This record gives sequence, C-alpha cells and structure tokens, in this order.
Amino acid sequence: MKLRLYRFTDGWNEPFDTSLDSDSTLLLMFGEMGRNGEVNRAIDEICRAYPKSLKAGCSSAGEIFDAELFEHSLVVAVVRLEKSRVKKVECPIASPEASKKIGRELAASLVAEDLKAIFVISEGLTINGSELAAGINSVISPEIIVTGGLAGDDDRFEKTYILTEMCRPQPEVVSAIGFYGEDFRIASGYKGGWDRFGIEREITSSKKNILYTLNNEPALEVYKRYLGKHAEELPASALLFPLAIRESKESEETKVRTVLAVNEAEQSITFAGDMPEGGYATFMKANFDRLIDGAYEAAETMAENRDIRMDALGIAISCVGRKLLLKQRTEEELEATLDVLPEGTRQIGFYSYGEISPMHSGACDLHNQTMTLTLIWEE
Repeated sequence: MKLRLYRFTDGWNEPFDTSLDSDSTLLLMFGEMGRNGEVNRAIDEICRAYPKSLKAGCSSAGEIFDAELFEHSLVVAVVRLEKSRVKKVECPIASPEASKKIGRELAASLVAEDLKAIFVISEGLTINGSELAAGINSVISPEIIVTGGLAGDDDRFEKTYILTEMCRPQPEVVSAIGFYGEDFRIASGYKGGWDRFGIEREITSSKKNILYTLNNEPALEVYKRYLGKHAEELPASALLFPLAIRESKESEETKVRTVLAVNEAEQSITFAGDMPEGGYATFMKANFDRLIDGAYEAAETMAENRDIRMDALGIAISCVGRKLLLKQRTEEELEATLDVLPEGTRQIGFYSYGEISPMHSGACDLHNQTMTLTLIWEE
C-alpha cells in the first residue's frame, strides 16, 4: 500500500503525487465541504489530479491531520492498494424510515467472497444510524469489519454533505466502500470516557430514534431539568450531556446516544440512533482526563495487533461533543492515538455526528461521543 496525506487551508501543503492515481486508489476526504467555496474548489482540483481513483468523504465538525485539529479546511488521504481492490456504492436517503433498507442495499452491493471490510460514510441528520447498521448486519457475516461515521456540520445541525463519486458534495446520501483481497488488513477500536450521573430511567415511550418519555415523564422536560441554564441552547448543548442506554435490565452492553433535534410541541427528542422502548437510560457528563484516556485506550486495543505495518493509515472519527468539551485540549486525544500506534502510522479523520464500529459481539452499531479508530494496511 502506498499512502500520501494532503491538507488544504489557504492552499495545499505540498504538491500532489499523481503517480498514485489508479483504479485501486481511494481518495478519502473530510472537511468543510458543501458550504465553503474555497474547499469545494480544492475538491475539484484534487479530483482532476486523480481521475481514475475512487473518491469518498463528507463534511465535518473539524478535520484531523495526524495529531493536529483544523477547521474550515480539507484533509485528504490518497491510498493506493497494491495487492487488494476497492469498490464504492452510494444510495440516496428517501426518509429516516428507509435507513435499514439502505443498509441492506449497500451491503448487498458490496458482498463478495473476498470482502474483508466496509467503511460507511453517511449524512448526519436524516439517517437513523442504528437502523443503517442493522441493515448492514442483516446481510454480511460478523467476520467482515464495518466502521465509519456520520457527517458533521460543526454545532449548527443544519445540513451535512457526502462526497459523491462525481466529486460533488450532496446532502441526504449514504456511501460505503468495500475492501477486498487476502492481503488487505484492518483493525478497529472505540472508547468513550464519560461519567454517569443521576438515576437510571426507563424508556417508557419511544419510536425508533425518537424518545417521548422517561419514567412516563416527557423526555424533553426531563432533559431541560438536567441541562439547567444550557437548556436554552438546545440541541447543541445536549452534546455535553449524552445518554448511556441499555436495551434491557439484563443487558451488560451500553451504547451512548446524543441528541440531533428537539420537538417542543411533542416534548420529544430525536437521537442519532434507536432508543429502545423498555430499555434504560442514564445521563452522562464529561470527565476531561477520561475522555483523553478513552482515545488512548481505543488505540491500545489495536496496537496489540503485531502484524500492523509501519505505513498503515489510521482513520480517526470522534464526536463533535468531545471537541466542544475538550476545546484547547482536543489535540491531546489525537496525540494519544498516535502515541500508541506503530511509529510511521499516518492519521486523518473528522469530528462527526455519530461513529460506526463493531461491538464486542462483532456486529457493527452506532456509537455517539466516542473516539473510534480504523487502521488499514496491506500484508
């Protein structure tokens, strides 16, 4: 595998190595696409420089380039696979209710005997990430690793964009990349680092990813009570107070969910993933040191893999809520990941509205408020 990273701010950080352009090359891009004219022109420029390569990416709430955080920029990884192949598929989002169907269709389009991994990039506001993951899981075997994330829009929550194969940022699209071949390798890990507080409440009324009541109280009323002065800044302020959910009293596996939208008339809250009726939810708050430790631990789970090559690409996807909380300390979690991974590992990524990574069972699912890492290389 041959790899080059590029960054566009006021201009490109270095000239393009166009010798990497090929049918087995992937251009992975994250940045302020869609709403930033300079970034859109930069996308056109690099797409013209690599006409044969597959192009994928999304808008972000902050761009990761090695151990640095950038904003209003574009970061690009040019990955030329020498022994493996790559395929990309796309699907428009008709409605949130179609999320599971979209997951099934994307996975079915990518399935092949030598499929090793899928990397999913979805718009971040319309999709139901849990249902998207469930649709993918219904088609593929647990041995196929699925990772990815939901596009961001800083803390605006207005519109997110996916880079289509025509090299145009478009809203309401999901894309998925399949990696194939015996020599392709992938590792993944995720960690949070939030503290729970308050009592655990039953999810007494919900529909998919819309929460109506907790312990039979209107969900938005409960949330506002906990947010106090931050309630006026909803939905953005809810990023500081995610929910930990369990699907049942017996379940030991916890997922974190963050708010996408609120409905004052219904007193309901829309989350990035499903809120299972009959499940249980607990409020969470930040512990700054533990957030950074979480990033370190996410990388540590992969560093145990002794086969990782020195020229591997790390794709870091972290939640925008972590960025808003860590502020000046944000780069500490980026440094933490590279400190653990083999020397020579390069890293790009973005701050997102949701992260996709395998659970302990092997099946992928939506995560919120986590640092997720995907590491790819060739044997």
